[in-house]
Amino acid sequence: MRSLPPAVAELIAALSQLPGIGPRTAERLALFLVQGPKETAEDLARALVSARERVVHCNICGALTETQPCAICGDPSRDISVVCVVERPVDILLIEKAGTYRGRFHVLGGKLSPIDGIGPEDLRIAELESRIDQEPIREIILALPTDVEGDATSHYLAKRLSQKGVKTTRLARGLPAGSALEFADELTLARALEDRHPLDSGSQP
Repeated sequence: MRSLPPAVAELIAALSQLPGIGPRTAERLALFLVQGPKETAEDLARALVSARERVVHCNICGALTETQPCAICGDPSRDISVVCVVERPVDILLIEKAGTYRGRFHVLGGKLSPIDGIGPEDLRIAELESRIDQEPIREIILALPTDVEGDATSHYLAKRLSQKGVKTTRLARGLPAGSALEFADELTLARALEDRHPLDSGSQP
């Protein structure tokens, strides 16, 4: 690194902060950008700044969008009576790729984790309850990770939402245990959605 110009070293350090980009990959990308056509770097810079400025969270479901509401919430052909609850906006993209779900979504923005200081008030649970009060929702599908925190969050939500009188289900256990949705293939997600089952609000994870 000492033989590289400070600007290149700084670029490598910045690229290394991206998920899935290790030091060697960051170095290759940085060298490509500084040695390639100037237009390539300029186009990338403009695209990054534009995306960061234009992309926001849907004020209804929490998905990533450039318009309010997002395309899914604004689609009249979607089933408004079924809402799939996910941890992150990217999980919506994964479920949409499965091609079988036609309801709407709700992004929690995380999962319960007392060790990390994340409680119910830190998640978008109140917003979900508000939607249940205002929309004709009859079923909530919990599509959260199957790790300890995900299971705890699912059971907490099932117990809390049981007071709202809506049916609460969760994805079938065809999903990889202890992992997030991003590691499941499209067929597995499709089958998990089809084989969802009621979640007992009184049971323990």
